[in-house]
Amino acid sequence: MTDSVLKNLTRIVAVLTALFTFITGVVNMTAGFANKVTFAVDASRPGEVIGNKVSNANMWSGGSLPGDIFIDPDADPTIFTQYIQIMTATGGSAERDLFKDPYDRSVLNDYDFSPLIGACRKILELGAKPHIKTGAVPLKLTTDPHFGVFGVNVYPPDDYEQYYTYIGEIAKALVAEFGAGEVLTWRFGVLTEYENKDWFMAKSGDPHDSMVAFCKLYDYTVAALQDNIGRDVTVGAHSMTVADGLWDERDFIEHCAKGANYKTGAAGTRICFLNASFYDSRPGEFGDRSLPETVAELRGAAENAGLFGLTYGIDEGRILSGTKGAAAGDLNLRICGFTYQAGYDARLIKQMADNGIDYFSSWGMTTNGHWGGLPTVSYHVARRFFDMAGSARVPVAKRGGYLKDAEVEALAGYDEAGGTLFIMAYNFKNKLDYKVPSAMTFRVSVPQFDGKDVTVTKYVVDDDANFFDEWQEDRLTHGITDDCFVWSPDDPAIDTPTTLNAPWARDLYFGQLREKYRECAKLTPEVSRATVEGGKLTLEATAAPNAVVFFSIAPAESAQ
Repeated sequence: MTDSVLKNLTRIVAVLTALFTFITGVVNMTAGFANKVTFAVDASRPGEVIGNKVSNANMWSGGSLPGDIFIDPDADPTIFTQYIQIMTATGGSAERDLFKDPYDRSVLNDYDFSPLIGACRKILELGAKPHIKTGAVPLKLTTDPHFGVFGVNVYPPDDYEQYYTYIGEIAKALVAEFGAGEVLTWRFGVLTEYENKDWFMAKSGDPHDSMVAFCKLYDYTVAALQDNIGRDVTVGAHSMTVADGLWDERDFIEHCAKGANYKTGAAGTRICFLNASFYDSRPGEFGDRSLPETVAELRGAAENAGLFGLTYGIDEGRILSGTKGAAAGDLNLRICGFTYQAGYDARLIKQMADNGIDYFSSWGMTTNGHWGGLPTVSYHVARRFFDMAGSARVPVAKRGGYLKDAEVEALAGYDEAGGTLFIMAYNFKNKLDYKVPSAMTFRVSVPQFDGKDVTVTKYVVDDDANFFDEWQEDRLTHGITDDCFVWSPDDPAIDTPTTLNAPWARDLYFGQLREKYRECAKLTPEVSRATVEGGKLTLEATAAPNAVVFFSIAPAESAQ
C-alpha cells in the first residue's frame, strides 16, 4: 500500500469517526441528554477482590489527634478507615522530638515517648491501626540542623548508630505499651517524600550524597525496628514520584533489592510497600503525571529490581489548590467542596481498581477534617464505595455516546457471602462548569437471583446531597468574601479556624447556617423492589454533571 493511499484511508476513517460522534451526539441531544450510556454488568463472572481504596487517613502530627474526638453520626470516616498515618512522628522539631529537652545535646537518652504512645492509643480507640512515619532527625542528633519549608530538620544524623539507638528505644517503648503482636500489625514509613529536598538532604546538598544518606537512614531504621519489634515488621517508604525530586527514587529501590545494607552489611533491606504522593494542580486542571503513571513508575522499578508483592498506595494528595484565600490558595484538605470532587474521587477509585493501587490516603472528608464535621461529597463517595470493598469485581461493558473528554464509567462487584451486587457509576469531566447530565442504563445479568424479588437501593451523590452549593449562595448573600479564609475558600473544611478565620463569618456560620447545611448534605437512598426474570434486570439512573450513582441489589428476603 502506497503512502498516499494510506493517508487517504486515514483521512476517511477520521471523517467517519467524527461523523459517528456527531450523529451520536445529535441522537442523544434529541433524547434530552448529551451523554447516554448503557452498561452491561455480568454478575455471573466474579474476578479479583476490590480492596478498600479509602482505608487510610493522614494526620499532620500526633498532636493533631485531639484528646476527645467527637464523631458526627452523619459523617463517620472511622467506618472505613483502617490506618491513620502520623506524618513526621519521631522528630525534626522541638514539638516533634521525643525528648524531654530537645535542645540539650549533652544528654541523648532523656526520652519522652508519651506523645507518640498517646497518639497510637487514640488511633487504636478509633478502630484503626497506626502508620508511623519516622525519619526527620531530632535536633540534638544533628549538628547545625537546617529547617526546610515544612518546619523540620532536613539534615541526616551525625551518628547513624546513635539514630539506630533512638529508633530502637521508640520501638521498645511501643512494644512495652502495646505488645509485639499488636505492633507487628502496624505500618512504619521512613520519611515523607524522601527525595524531596524540602524534607531531607545531605548537608552538601548533592543529589548523590542525599540518596546515600537516605539509604543509610532507611537501613538503620529498619534494623532498629526489626531488632526490637520483630523481623516481620511492616516497613516501607514514601516518595514524591508525581514530580521529579532531588534524586531518582529508583536508586533507593535498587538499593533495597540488591545493595549492601549500611547497617548489617547483608544484601538488600526489608521493604513491604512503596508509596507516593499524587496531586493534581487545581479543580479542572490535571497535573503532568496521572495516578496510574505515578504508581507504574514505582512498580516498574521494583519489579525490574526483583521486588514483587509489595503494597502500592498514595500517602497524601488529591488536589493542591483553588481560589486564593487571605494567605494562600492551598486546599486545606486537598479536596474542593464542589460536586466536581465526587466525580473526581470516583474516577480515582476506578483507576486504583484498574491498576492494582491499594489505597489513597485522605487529609480529611468532613467540614472539620477527619471527624466532628458534616459530610462532604468526598465522604459520601468513600462511604458508599466502602460497601463494595471486599466484593469480587465483575465485568462491565459500556456502549453509547458522550461529550469529548467526558468520562462516564462504572465499577461493579459481587459479594457472594452477603448475596449483594454493587455498582458505582460516575459522570465526570475535568471542568467545574461541566453542565451535561448522563442518562445511564444498566443491563444487569444476575442468574444467581433468577426468579427472585430483589431490593434495589440507589444513592446519587450530586448537588442535592451537597451543602457546598448553598454555602456559595449564602457567601454572596452575607458578603463572606475570599479574604475571610486563610486557605482556599473552595475547601469544604469550614469548621476549622485555619480555613474560615473571620470571627464574624464564623459566628454567622455556626450560629445561623450550619444546621441548614446538615440537611443539605444528607444522602438519602431510593429503595425499590423488582423481580429478576431470566436472570436479567434493567436499572436506570440520571447522573448530573460530576455526580456519582451507587446501586446495591440483593434478594428481598436478605436485603438490609
